[in-house]
Amino acid sequence: MVAYTLFIVDDEQTIREGIAMALEDDYQVRTFAQAEPAIDALQKEPPDLILLDIGLPGMNGIEALQRIKALNPDVLTVMITAYEDIDTVVAAMKGGAHDYVVKPIHMDGLELTIRNALDTIRLKKEVQALQEKHLRDHIPCFIGESHAIQDVMEFIKMVAQSPDTPVLIQGETGTGKELIASAIHYSSPNFKAPLATVNCAAIPKDLIESELFGYEKGAFSGADAAGKKGLIEEAANGTLFLDEVGDLSLEAQAKLLRFLELGEFYRVGGTRKLHIQTRVVSATNQDIDQMVADGRFRKDLYFRLGVIKVQIPSLNERPDDIIPLAKHFLQEFSGKFGKKFTGISPEAARALLAHKWTGHVRELKNLLERAALTSQGPELTLKALGFEGPKQPTAMLPIQNAAGRAPLPPQGIDLDARLEAFEKFYLEEAFKMAGGNESKAAKLLKMNHHTFRYRRKKFLSQDI
Repeated sequence: MVAYTLFIVDDEQTIREGIAMALEDDYQVRTFAQAEPAIDALQKEPPDLILLDIGLPGMNGIEALQRIKALNPDVLTVMITAYEDIDTVVAAMKGGAHDYVVKPIHMDGLELTIRNALDTIRLKKEVQALQEKHLRDHIPCFIGESHAIQDVMEFIKMVAQSPDTPVLIQGETGTGKELIASAIHYSSPNFKAPLATVNCAAIPKDLIESELFGYEKGAFSGADAAGKKGLIEEAANGTLFLDEVGDLSLEAQAKLLRFLELGEFYRVGGTRKLHIQTRVVSATNQDIDQMVADGRFRKDLYFRLGVIKVQIPSLNERPDDIIPLAKHFLQEFSGKFGKKFTGISPEAARALLAHKWTGHVRELKNLLERAALTSQGPELTLKALGFEGPKQPTAMLPIQNAAGRAPLPPQGIDLDARLEAFEKFYLEEAFKMAGGNESKAAKLLKMNHHTFRYRRKKFLSQDI
């Protein structure tokens, strides 16, 4: 059994000693005749519960309650009053008291009140432990030691306490917007409910409404005979994450606004009004203000989505996180590839810090994956990162010799250039096969649409 600690604060010695004697077999009990020494003890070793008399000499119980809540809002307080003074009791409850008991105290009733209060503590701790497990399981790679990202995470903890306030996450591609959305969900009261994610840019505009709102049977040609739930319904009582929300059509924006305002919607082809409660978290790397000015995004929807706005700093704005992130990814890929890296060389660390991260955390992760796969270690070197200098002209690999091995040419092989050429070839081939449709091309390569777009644009810019 968990040994809970209780403080008893009452100026009547017989009451203090009587309650302590009745409870000491089950709890760790400390007694105080005045509020001031109890508050001093609270700051050193916080109890789980305080039994606090309202009519204390010196600092009275209401004043003490205010002080206790300011120092440690998690400590539960049960007020003791000599008579059922409704006004005083109401003031205590408004001040954050968990419950109250009336003198003369009946121990059976007091013990029941204490058990109920401690059950609240136990459940709260269980919820916190479960949330921490969900956070570890679902966002294992959110590493950050810089003030910039710590400020964001502290803000997220506050924001997450609301179960339904919309949040708009803004930041460049690769900064970790989806991880932030996960952190909001799994830190919220809705963390046991589903987190449904939709990439608005990856779904054709004529299908996005049916994906979000679902459809009734026979709603359109090719529709499932039984109809289909939309992602809003899938996220009931949980969180709906709309990634790249700036890519929504104006028609879909209007329907989304209605849902946000009224909590109601119709399935495509349906006449029955549906009511769902879910929190909407959205993200974009676009300039929504400019889109509003251009008439490409509804101003009223922008305000509704952005009740709370979270701006994610780029990796270049949080240099203190580069090496911790690199070490984390190195350890991750060491295990994946069966390598045993001991760390990062000073030269490689300096290069990582000096590099301009246009792809941000995603670029860093991809770089570490490649470096861990193509080098032996035990230390990750500057050469393994591919930052050693200008690339040599790419030559074709020689045909295998009689031993079945391809000998290296005297000047060696620029593996980075080979990998980039290989990647560029398949990006362009997939793009051609998909008839110029980036979303279909990304699916052919089993790649995220945004990753495909970013990598292809990067190679196109190199050709200019």
